[in-house]
Amino acid sequence: MTAMATTSIRLEGDIRRLRKRLNQLENVDLKGVSLALAESLRTSTKERFKTEKDPEGKPWPKSIRASQTGGQTLTDSARLKNSIKSEANASGFAIGTNLVYARTHQFGEKGRMVTIRARTPKGLVFKIGDRWIRKKMVRVNIKIPARPYLGISEEDMLEIKSTLEKALEE
Repeated sequence: MTAMATTSIRLEGDIRRLRKRLNQLENVDLKGVSLALAESLRTSTKERFKTEKDPEGKPWPKSIRASQTGGQTLTDSARLKNSIKSEANASGFAIGTNLVYARTHQFGEKGRMVTIRARTPKGLVFKIGDRWIRKKMVRVNIKIPARPYLGISEEDMLEIKSTLEKALEE
């Protein structure tokens, strides 16, 4: 499997018991089951960008851009949503993204200082109060609330159980 984001999810409980049964059955297509589960979870993960809710059903904090423009949070360019990929083999599956900033949106960022440099000779232009300021570089304190998009919802868990039970019946 290729490199993806470092976030991982481990399934336990009833799923482990079903997985053990799957491993004991020689005629079960484990790769096919993993592919089905991976695609199902990738689809539900991408759906969260439409509903703007985390896997537990809690609404994401509205972004400043979405509040100002009436758009959706985390979907300005849809780059993050479109980067969600799944991989599967007979050993298991993974859902994730390789975007550097994905971790910040999943877990949030609290108080990290970063330097922003101007890309053009005109510099950075921003407004403070009633005054416009022009700088070649600024240091800012990043504070971004967590907006979890990766994870397994109760609905996902039901789909996982259903898929595994069907595989056992075949």
